Amino acid sequence: MQKQNLKNVIFDLGGVLIDWNPRYLFRKILSDETEIENFLTTICNDEWNAKQDAGKHFTEAVEELCQLHPDKDNLIRTYYDRWPETLGGEISGTVTILSNLKKKNLNLYALTNWSKDTFPYAQKQFKFLADFRDIVVSGVEGIIKPDRKIYDLLLTRNNILAHESIFIDDRLTNVQAAENIGMVGIHFTSPKNLKIALKDLGVL
Repeated sequence: MQKQNLKNVIFDLGGVLIDWNPRYLFRKILSDETEIENFLTTICNDEWNAKQDAGKHFTEAVEELCQLHPDKDNLIRTYYDRWPETLGGEISGTVTILSNLKKKNLNLYALTNWSKDTFPYAQKQFKFLADFRDIVVSGVEGIIKPDRKIYDLLLTRNNILAHESIFIDDRLTNVQAAENIGMVGIHFTSPKNLKIALKDLGVL
């Protein structure tokens, strides 16, 4: 891949630029780690969250789950009512990389699996989100990674080409989906490794 061909860098947000973990909230409420893990793997789990990331309203999802698990009613409601407490802060090393890419005049975009109801909290807290030319939020669009449609939507909406774009995500399946449509994929494991990968591509 020629250096001059890479014009766009597309970031995932959670796990790459933003430290999100519901354990930050529930460790304030529950003292037993086993109980926390059980709650987050059997009730408010990844599959449940994915429905909100795909466009379902959080209030509706909470009510449905409370009916299924009335004994956990308070905890389920707390998940949404105190959702901002699941945000741990920015991943500073990656934010520094983002800033350096901005100085290189690269086109910066974000493509995130995130609920439309909770993303405004992130927009309010993380000022660096203003550095992106566009942020495609799965919950707003009703499409979730790794569905090809959401990648195509970002490309067409911004009139950019896949082969001129780098895609960064902490989930390998999402990276592979981007590569399948012609993007240069980087599986994010740490800011240090990301910096090395971007240097190898000639954009840092």
